[in-house]
Amino acid sequence: SAAVAGPLEDGVAAYLRGDFAAALQLIRPLAEQDDADAQNNLGLMYRNGQGVPQDYAEAVKWYRLAAEQGLAKAQYNLGNMYDQGQGVPQDYAEAVKWYRLAAEQGLAKAQYNLGNMYDQGQGVPQDDAEVAKWYRLAAEQGDAKAQNNLGVMYAQGEGVPQDYAEAVKWFRLAAEQGDASAQHNLGNMYDQSLGVPQDYAEAVKWFRLSAEQGDAEAQYNLGVMYGQGLGVPQDYAEAVKWFRLAAEQGTADAQYNLGLMYDQGQGVPQDYAEAVKWYRLSAEQGFASAQHNLGGMHGRGEGVPQDHVLAHMLFDLAVSRLEAEERDMAIKNRDIVASKMTPAQIAEAQRLAREWKPK
Repeated sequence: SAAVAGPLEDGVAAYLRGDFAAALQLIRPLAEQDDADAQNNLGLMYRNGQGVPQDYAEAVKWYRLAAEQGLAKAQYNLGNMYDQGQGVPQDYAEAVKWYRLAAEQGLAKAQYNLGNMYDQGQGVPQDDAEVAKWYRLAAEQGDAKAQNNLGVMYAQGEGVPQDYAEAVKWFRLAAEQGDASAQHNLGNMYDQSLGVPQDYAEAVKWFRLSAEQGDAEAQYNLGVMYGQGLGVPQDYAEAVKWFRLAAEQGTADAQYNLGLMYDQGQGVPQDYAEAVKWYRLSAEQGFASAQHNLGGMHGRGEGVPQDHVLAHMLFDLAVSRLEAEERDMAIKNRDIVASKMTPAQIAEAQRLAREWKPK
């Protein structure tokens, strides 16, 4: 039997070392003789345009031949083509059908994708219990994304009873595999004492691993830890560094905090123009505290020309979104600005606030 397996193994070896011409010569004849593995590999070559011109319809043809022979990898690949609408019209019900066949054979990535289809209600009715079922099967095989998502379901009590300790267990398994989202989530559990004793140093450790992989929320949270000296010595310059990384990715609360650091000269030289820049980016996303502070900058003419109409508009927006003490402060500030405005200016500010939409 070793001789029979030879050409396919040689073809796969050629493929893996990037010699696609040699791979094609070995794999195509086997595919045409109905070898399912060879058919799947030939489909892959057409999908990626390796050794052949890229051709999704040809990829689908070869995946289908292998999938109909029961090859789980090919069933998954065919499901993926229907999912993405590559080489066939997009059809979630067909995607689900092929993912399910592969998932029932135990293919973890098919189980994960099937869970996603139930989560999104694509090709099947949305069903949290089914989501949890398929994520669990993939998670138990070590699929990090599935482990993280199952953790989220336990943390939120979706499709399973809420159980923070179970959430921590799955977050940890995924985090230890290097999944940035799971590292951030595990950090949160330590930060907020959910399913584990509160431990800021552990929270910082996991936030950092996630932040270094570019997770914006983790970068923001790490900035908060440095700003407040939780689990690390207080260090405003480090806080600024992490807030900036998250702010540049568009995280509204990080943009606000970075603006605050420039406004107050913490960890950076005081710079009202920079404060305004970051407050504005956050305010444009609808972040109420940033709208409030930006209103103040316009009202006082700090970092921008003084403009009571814009200040009033921003205070208006903030009042409608803030709670408790901060809301009372925004009302007070709006009244102060209004006392310096004509009725026409106030009406204009109110119109601008009504027509405002987040970016």
